[in-house]
Amino acid sequence: MLKNSAKYTVLEALAVFFYEINVIRILEIIIAKECKMKIGGSKIGITVFLSTFIYTLNSQATDKKENINNVNAPFVLIFGIVPQQAASTLARLWSPIIEQLSQNASFQLRFATAPDIPTFEQRLALGEYDVAYMNPYHYTFFHDSVGYQALVKQKDKQLKGMIVVRKDSQIQSLQGLEGKRIALPAPAAFAASVLPRASLKREGITAQIKYVGSHDSVYLAVAQHLVDAGGGVKRTFNTMDKETTEQLRILWETPGYPPHAVAIHPRIPLEIVNELRLRFVGLASLAAGAEVLSQLKLNRFEPAQNSDWDDVRALRLGELSKSRGNTVQEKMDDKSIEVH
Repeated sequence: MLKNSAKYTVLEALAVFFYEINVIRILEIIIAKECKMKIGGSKIGITVFLSTFIYTLNSQATDKKENINNVNAPFVLIFGIVPQQAASTLARLWSPIIEQLSQNASFQLRFATAPDIPTFEQRLALGEYDVAYMNPYHYTFFHDSVGYQALVKQKDKQLKGMIVVRKDSQIQSLQGLEGKRIALPAPAAFAASVLPRASLKREGITAQIKYVGSHDSVYLAVAQHLVDAGGGVKRTFNTMDKETTEQLRILWETPGYPPHAVAIHPRIPLEIVNELRLRFVGLASLAAGAEVLSQLKLNRFEPAQNSDWDDVRALRLGELSKSRGNTVQEKMDDKSIEVH
């Protein structure tokens, strides 16, 4: 059959070639099935064999045709979102933005996240996400270690961490946290964990740190009296259900730092990178885009560059791998609270 391949395009010829070399394997599978059926060389066995063989060939041909027809299909990008909240919440909040960004584009974004922040870090380290929304600390680390490049960030936005307590709590200052139980999302959660821990250390305050996996779990743990205080950020606090947040008050806030980065893996073609950046920046100019940004409590996006996170680098926070090692020990020692 390959001698007639001149009438095919190059891609069609390749498809036919791989289709043909798979025929032997298909025969082996079908013959093995026939032997198991113990029909052997009977007339019924031969009929089943031939009909199955023809059906399989037709299915293979159809698959190859569909693949050929999809040569110009959009470039699929896996968009990983840091799991500050439950996966169902993230999907509900981010899917409208992903849909807007992908509309009539040469690419299609696919939502992805992780069960917890340490798993998200592991997937970033493996380059599993083509695009990722990550905290400032993650960006500085994975830019250097994996090569993720800054794409956009929120305009006129500074990221501030905070510590919340119940409204009826007697704690009125950081000093009141001495010896108390504090829930934090994960060791490398920048504003919600790293900055509060650094401030507590600077003030000489010793507290029992509990890592609970996400911002939502922090707020729930505080509301349910499982801990005395918890770390978070205003955006996730504002998107949390009111039944929980109405029981809480903000005790303290950190100074401001550069916001989360939307970063892209270096394997992505430059033309896709540029198109995605333009679409992020133009999102707020569209009525539908402005609406979905508002729902997610995000400012408009602007182009970003690596140096935008130099203030975070100046903190000299150390290697993420060391934080991971401490994470396991702290979870084992403190028997972290699990809130579902």
